[in-house]
Amino acid sequence: MSVLFPHGLAGVIFDCDGVMIDSRESNNIFYNRVLEHFDLPPMTPEQEEYCFMATAVQSLLHIVPPHLHGQIEYVTREVVNYRRDILPMLRLQPGFTEFIDDLRDRRVRMAVHTNRRFEGIQTVLDIFGLPTYFDPVVAADTAAPKPSPEGTRHICSAWGVSPETVLFVGDSEHDKEAARGAGVVFAAFGSGPLRGQITVTDYAGLHAALDRTLPPQKAEA
Repeated sequence: MSVLFPHGLAGVIFDCDGVMIDSRESNNIFYNRVLEHFDLPPMTPEQEEYCFMATAVQSLLHIVPPHLHGQIEYVTREVVNYRRDILPMLRLQPGFTEFIDDLRDRRVRMAVHTNRRFEGIQTVLDIFGLPTYFDPVVAADTAAPKPSPEGTRHICSAWGVSPETVLFVGDSEHDKEAARGAGVVFAAFGSGPLRGQITVTDYAGLHAALDRTLPPQKAEA
C-alpha cells in the first residue's frame, strides 16, 4: 500500500451518499414519491443508478417528463419535502465515525466532495454533528459537479498538498472519474462492482488497507 502513497497520506476526501451515509434507499423513496405524485411508475434500475450519482436537479429533470418540469419546484417544496420527509431516514455508514475519529487523531486532513447542494450537505453534517471534521466541503453548487475533477483539485489546492498524497473514497463512476482527473488515489467503497486502486466493502476494510500508510496517532498530552 505504501507504493500508492510513496510520500505519505496527507488527506482523505469523502463522497457523501453511499460513503458517509447510507442513503440509497431513502433517496429512491424521495424520487419515487415525486413520480407517484405525477401518477408515474417507480424508477427503473437504470434511473435509480443515474439518480444516485447525479445532482438532485439533474435527477428530477431526468426522471420527470419535460412537460411536468414546471411543477417540480412546487412538488419538492410542498408535497415531498426532502428535509422534512427524507432526512430523518438517513443513517451513517457503520464504522464511519470511528474511522474519521482515528484520522483526526493522526492529523490526517478530511474533506467532502459531493453532488449534493452546499445547503444539503451542511444539513447532513449538522444532523450528525460532523462539521468540525471536514474542511473544505465542496458541493455541486460551489464547483462543477462530479465527474468533473474541479472540486477535488480545489481541495488539494486548499490543503496545499500534492494530489498523489490524497485519497478519494467514493462509490460511483462519477467519483472515480473525478479522482482520476485530479490525479488522486481512488478507493472504491461498498459491495458494488466498482473497482479502484483500493477496493473495500466497509470501513474496517479501508482502515486495514491503509494501516501501513497512516501516520502515527498523536501522543497524549
